[in-house]
This record gives sequence, C-alpha cells and structure tokens, in this order.
Amino acid sequence: MQYTAGPRRTATALAAAAAAAALMTGCGPTGDSGAAAPPSAPPAPPASATATPVGGSGGSSSGGSSSTGGSSTGGGGSAKPTPSAPGGGGKAKPCTIEDVEVSPAHQADVRPPGTGTGAVVVSVTSRSTCTLLGFPQVAGAGNGSPEKNLPLATTNSGTAAPVSLTPGARAWTKLTFVNVQGEADGYCASGSTPVVFPSLVLRVPGAGSHQIGMDDGQFAECDNKVTVTPFSLTKPS
Repeated sequence: MQYTAGPRRTATALAAAAAAAALMTGCGPTGDSGAAAPPSAPPAPPASATATPVGGSGGSSSGGSSSTGGSSTGGGGSAKPTPSAPGGGGKAKPCTIEDVEVSPAHQADVRPPGTGTGAVVVSVTSRSTCTLLGFPQVAGAGNGSPEKNLPLATTNSGTAAPVSLTPGARAWTKLTFVNVQGEADGYCASGSTPVVFPSLVLRVPGAGSHQIGMDDGQFAECDNKVTVTPFSLTKPS
C-alpha cells in the first residue's frame, strides 16, 4: 500500500505545478501583476520652431521676421539704407556751346579817351542751368573766313570765379581796346595803323566760339590788343 499511495501523490503534485505554470502564463507582461510592462511608445516630436512666413507657406517673406534672428527686408528690419541719389545742392555742370547765346556788343559807358570803339560790354544768356568760369578770348573775324581770324593779344583783368546761371540769366564781360585817336581815319599813339573789324569772334571758355557784331558801330582799335574781365553776373560800366 505504501508503494501505491506514493505515485498518486507525485501525480497530484505534478498536476498542481502544471496549473500554476498555466496561471503564470495567462498573467503575461501586460497584466496587472507585478511583472514589468513593456516600454511605452516615444512621444510625438514637437512642432517645428520655424515661424511660418506672413506671406504664405514655404517661401520667405518681405514682411515677416525670420526665426534665425536675421534682418528683414521689410519694415522694421535692419536692412542697410539705400544711398541717396546725387544732385541735391550739387554744382551745376559747365556751360557748353548749346547752353549759351552771345549778344551783340554794346559801347561801354566807361572807355579810354579817343575816337575809336574804346570798350564794349558783351552778355552771355544761358538756355539751361550751367556754370561759366574764366575769361573770354577775342579775335578779329576774318569776314567769313575763319582761317583769316586775327587773334588779339589778351590781358586778363580781375579774378575769375564760377558764375552759376539758370535759364534766361546773363553773365557779362567787358572788352577794352587800345583806342584810336584823332579824326577821320584816326591814328594810333604807338604809330601803328588803326584796324576796323565789322565783327569779332568771342570764345567763351568751355562754350565754344561765337561771332558777334556791334549794335552801334564797328570795332576800331589799335595794336591788336584787348583787356578782358572775367564773366560776372554784374554788368560792367
């Protein structure tokens, strides 16, 4: 009888062990038992830190600010200022031959004694805004033949300064000759023969050569010499 009861107890013990194993298998890792749960899924990534441009998605905007802290091309940014355009308060361009018109010469009120021309004043009228600077040069006109023009020995009197002209404004110069003396054809104090020119060629610095006559006579002079004043806004006497 002892040998019979032993196997039954052994079988009962085996059956109990099998039931316990099955019970443990049923509890699994996901149950409420003390067993460790599997690691949870990683959290969803946060939204991007880049700001959406004001003007739309995907492209850069001239009005919004950048998430990188860079400057913006729109208002409120730190864009570099555009250099101002030149011109305000600047010096007017030099006068050219297209800018000026030279008037006929007129007998000056103050001239050396004698019976010749003595001295004349000449005005230059501007067609545009420009600047004159310097003294004129003078030659006796060759009666339509420029190669026969007779340059006069010129002496500058005074100091030249820039003369700014607006359209319609005038600049003046005075030409003083070695005057003819005596009556009729006259004579020159130096002993040379007086010369009469129906017209002169006046060279305006930077603004070309202009042939001019007199509004009240002809140019009678001695020694082919002339003294000139610089262009000025003041009419010489």
